Amino acid sequence: MRSLLRHISNWFRAYSPEEKKLLTAIRQITGKKPSNLQIYQLALIHCSVAREMRDGYRESNERLEYLGDAILGAVVAEYLFKKYPYKDEGFLTEIRSRIVSRDSLNALARKIGLDKLVIYDAKRSKSSPQSFKYIYGDAMEAFVGAVFLDKGFRFCRRFIVEKLLDHHFDMDEIVETDTNYKSRLIEWAQRNNRTVRFELLSERQQGAYKQFKVQVLVNNQEIARGSGYSKKQAEQDAARKACEYFAI
Repeated sequence: MRSLLRHISNWFRAYSPEEKKLLTAIRQITGKKPSNLQIYQLALIHCSVAREMRDGYRESNERLEYLGDAILGAVVAEYLFKKYPYKDEGFLTEIRSRIVSRDSLNALARKIGLDKLVIYDAKRSKSSPQSFKYIYGDAMEAFVGAVFLDKGFRFCRRFIVEKLLDHHFDMDEIVETDTNYKSRLIEWAQRNNRTVRFELLSERQQGAYKQFKVQVLVNNQEIARGSGYSKKQAEQDAARKACEYFAI
């Protein structure tokens, strides 16, 4: 009932020029007019310009980013599971990681025009560019979260598959691109006079397979942990997370 009343109120609402611009952009991106414009507005507010609410809570797109990350990961996992029925878990995990990596989502956000819609503190971004490096990728996840809350899972899933995956990703190219995160991390460490060490944390039998967990240490400090069905896979997973941590 509340949702119906919101729909009715939106029909008669007078939008500002900026809101009309956002409505048009969302319709172009998703293929459908938004029912709840406010949730998309929130998805585009970076924490650098967060609005302070009651009890000291600062309202930004970070909660929607958390939600969108989970939904995007699940839909991409299902998409790959069906597209590659004879590939193992390691392959599927690696390809999913490439699709939903921060660099990939940053590029995707620019392709669909989110970079022109995100609201952030431009002065702070110039003084601290590293902390703003993935602002568009974060907004991409938040936008997915907004689509989910506004239109439901079935529409959101179709949006991710048809508007994002099928339209903006060349799966053959992604599969053929060899991303060796361990080598990338080691090369970066050598250039910056740092030491890198991988340590095996555990090795467990799970049915017919073994599950490995490793940690990667840089200058003897743990940076990330990874898992996989081989020690090599686990090291690559840990190295990938470390590369994201150092923005390599």
